Amino acid sequence: MKKQQPKFLAISEDIIAKIASGELQPGDKVPSENEIIHSYRVSNTTARKSLLEIELKGWGRRIKGKGTFVVNRTRDHQLLRVLGSIGSTRRGFNESLEAEGFTPRNIILEKTVLQDGISSEINGQHFIIQGSVLKIHQLRYADDVLMKDEVKYISLELCPKIHMTSTEKSYFKLYEDEYYLKITDVKQTLSADILQPGAPDNNFDTREPIPIFILDSSIVTKGGKVVEIERSYYRGDKYKFAIIAHPEL
Repeated sequence: MKKQQPKFLAISEDIIAKIASGELQPGDKVPSENEIIHSYRVSNTTARKSLLEIELKGWGRRIKGKGTFVVNRTRDHQLLRVLGSIGSTRRGFNESLEAEGFTPRNIILEKTVLQDGISSEINGQHFIIQGSVLKIHQLRYADDVLMKDEVKYISLELCPKIHMTSTEKSYFKLYEDEYYLKITDVKQTLSADILQPGAPDNNFDTREPIPIFILDSSIVTKGGKVVEIERSYYRGDKYKFAIIAHPEL
């Protein structure tokens, strides 16, 4: 008679199958211990062993106080980012990389206050931040590879003293949790270009031309006020972008 498989193995294999199929993407949070307990009707010991098994097999990584996240297992370290996802935007760059098993590192090139505001055109629409603006230009690394050249402009009228906050934190979370702003919309456009070695705006230090994605985005709060404008370069050989659509039913 065939010995029955332990319950924790069956649960871990079920979750791993969801990761392998793409239902759960790198950086996504896998079901928590409590969610496993309620979904599979098992004890907390079985749920804990299931999560440990996922981690031991290299499919997940536990971050203390946050949960277990799907690890990026692609050989070329290609990262998937989702446009149109508030959840993905809320998580932030550093937290996303940590969840995928990378070590994030930031180098700040510029952190200054502009007194005269800033504007940007995204998808034919103008977005304006009036008054004082915090400009942050930083290079974002995964392990030792520069992945993103990021410039953000943040309204100091809506977020006073945010310039005193570490750039490693998710600004989106700060807008919601510290400044109690109601985010109503995130406007984003994605374009592509080739960045030549030696170009003034090439901080990737490559000897050959590289493809880049250019992301322009604006975060809008209740009442139509713009809290953030961003323009960033992503390495085209290190990223894939997915899009979430919300069709009207």
